[in-house]
Amino acid sequence: MMNVRPSEARGHANHGWLDSHHTFSFASYFDPENMGFRSLRVINEDRVQSGEGFDTHPHRDMEIITYPLSGAIAHRDSTGGQGLLRAGEVQRMTAGTGVMHSEMNGSNEDVHFLQIWIIPDKKGLKPEYEQKFFPENDRKGRWRVVASPDARDGSLTVHQDVLLSSTLLSPGEKAEYTLPKGRHAWVQIARGTGTLNGVALKAGDGVAVTDESSLVLTASEPLEALLFDLA
Repeated sequence: MMNVRPSEARGHANHGWLDSHHTFSFASYFDPENMGFRSLRVINEDRVQSGEGFDTHPHRDMEIITYPLSGAIAHRDSTGGQGLLRAGEVQRMTAGTGVMHSEMNGSNEDVHFLQIWIIPDKKGLKPEYEQKFFPENDRKGRWRVVASPDARDGSLTVHQDVLLSSTLLSPGEKAEYTLPKGRHAWVQIARGTGTLNGVALKAGDGVAVTDESSLVLTASEPLEALLFDLA
């Protein structure tokens, strides 16, 4: 079974310096029918103007993954983690017992990124930060794991039973994924258009997947997508 969450159905907030779309309930956007999916709590698609960003603010008991699509994000947090995050890189921050961080546009253009929150498998974890680069060639035409509970294949470590994979597809190209029995998936289209098991999708669309063993994502135009394999 596949349930499509259309891009245009998402929550939307435009603060001038920040244009944000919320797949699930977030901040002032509340939708009791869309509070998350399994351990996946937030997918925000953000565009931040040059010279702007999120000043230092707190988080706790959440796994926060930042996935840039264009531009650069300057990150700094209270664990000592800091750096410039660009497209092709993925960042994971464990908020755990509490962390302070800031995210500023570190480029001369708008920065476009996805911010993802995953509920951790336990509360009170020690705050952590890591960032890794995943070359385009590793993600072209295939699902490449970028976050996992066991850091498999050089992925980021996330404290939850979830595998997060990324793919880049050229028009007509396919990426196939076998979903083990009893597992669930969320597919998020970051850019481009295509089909998932024949269902047409566009940028910003998300799909909740249950009781499907095989997923075939086919690009109609250059496409970038994320797949969450969830307990």
